[in-house]
Amino acid sequence: MKDPHDIILRPVLTEKGYNGITDKKYVFEVAISANKVEIKKALEKVFKDIKVERVNTLRTLGRIKTQGKTSGRTAEVKKAYVKLTEDSKPIEFFEGMV
Repeated sequence: MKDPHDIILRPVLTEKGYNGITDKKYVFEVAISANKVEIKKALEKVFKDIKVERVNTLRTLGRIKTQGKTSGRTAEVKKAYVKLTEDSKPIEFFEGMV
């Protein structure tokens, strides 16, 4: 298995992400090549005492940007929406943000 910190890149801290924290729903930016099983195992390894119930992923392609004659794409992003089980403890990193 890959290193868990290579799979989970960073938390996504947006207004929609904050609304889900009370229901034990969290949003993370993950590696594009990671699948749902790898994301679940990596989260349970990085954050002790949590149990992941469900992982939903969303992949967004980069936008095409032009400047003068040259054009290119912005970076591609993959997000993971994670729901913890009812008996699981909340993630300590997010506790002070609610």
